Amino acid sequence: MHLELPKMPLQSMKDFAKHYLMIVLSILTALGLEAWIEHTHHRHAATEASARIDAEIRQNLADIRKMREHDAMRLRELEHLKAVLSEDIKTHASDEVVHRHAHEAVPDGLYLDYRWPVLRREAWDLAVANQSAGWIDDERLRSYSSIYAAQATSASILAEDIPMVLNGPRMVDAMLDFDTDGYSPRELLHVVNQMAGAAHEVVGMLDNLTQRIEANLPASRHSA
Repeated sequence: MHLELPKMPLQSMKDFAKHYLMIVLSILTALGLEAWIEHTHHRHAATEASARIDAEIRQNLADIRKMREHDAMRLRELEHLKAVLSEDIKTHASDEVVHRHAHEAVPDGLYLDYRWPVLRREAWDLAVANQSAGWIDDERLRSYSSIYAAQATSASILAEDIPMVLNGPRMVDAMLDFDTDGYSPRELLHVVNQMAGAAHEVVGMLDNLTQRIEANLPASRHSA
């Protein structure tokens, strides 16, 4: 901030008071202008950060829905195979019949292939790193924080839960036996039940995450 002092000698107290007042007003104006510029900069940074975060969250939500559709389809196929095996076991069908029905139920073979989306958070991390997150409206900021926390928590819980419902090595062995028809129908039923349970867990987690994101997604009418 630069102030120009009067170059002419002051002739009276009145002149001194006038110049003093001009200096004070200049200082106040400069401070006010500086504060306005800073506020405008912060608001612009918050708006840009919010736009990037909104786009990132909506892309994550689209990916979640896409993966959920795939996983739900896989769950239906496994549940169908489970029902076919259960019925054949109840009716004491021969191994040959069981093998034929099983291959008809899942013509592409036995596999799990559940999918969990890669949930991005670069926009959020950038806003935190450059401190623009601190200039976003408090309510919107809380919503963002809840969404990204839900994403991280869901992935962590899923990683812990899947091993509790699915025996991976046992499943791999069953997949190989399925291709060669070298399995016990009841043993295969147990493995398929685990696979369906894992797929059901994933679909449920994706549904829950979708609900949590939608519940916290800031309305488009809100400004940063």
